[in-house]
Amino acid sequence: MTTGAQSPYPARPRRSRLRTLLPLGVAAWLVLEIWLLTLVAGASSGLVVFLILLAGIVLGSYVIKRAGRRAFRNLTETVQQQQGGGPVPSGARTNSEGNGLTMLGGLLIVLPGLISDALGLLLLVPPVQKAVSRYAERTFERKLREAAAQSPLGDAFTQARMRHPDGKVVQGEVVRDEPGSGSPEGPRPPLTK
Repeated sequence: MTTGAQSPYPARPRRSRLRTLLPLGVAAWLVLEIWLLTLVAGASSGLVVFLILLAGIVLGSYVIKRAGRRAFRNLTETVQQQQGGGPVPSGARTNSEGNGLTMLGGLLIVLPGLISDALGLLLLVPPVQKAVSRYAERTFERKLREAAAQSPLGDAFTQARMRHPDGKVVQGEVVRDEPGSGSPEGPRPPLTK
């Protein structure tokens, strides 16, 4: 018998498609990797598979180490320039853009398997890095706009990320003077001292 009273428990939100399909995708990827390694072992020998896996670990470790050193060097240079009071040149920023994707490529190479090695090597190619970076940035911006539209804070998320034409991110919001809204007292004092 129903009384028409609502349940005190809120309805569970529906699982996203990614959370549903990700475990199945990982399982299929693992099965495919193992199957390819057994095919290579059957075509040549187990020693060849072992050498491929060992070469992947060595190459991936080298790539990760090199990208990490480059990122740390760029960070050190930026901190030293900021402490010296000088402006940070935009050239230091362009050198460090691909470090995250380079490290991800090295990590994929370290993982045992031929598909992950191929994807890792593909991520080391600069045009592919730029394309993946642009796609990730567009996706992040779209998700940020969607979150801002659904948020009770309104567009505070979008106000926090404003860009200069040279690509630098400036914190703040834009205030436009409306015509005829000038105050009779003159200019206002600054908010901070």
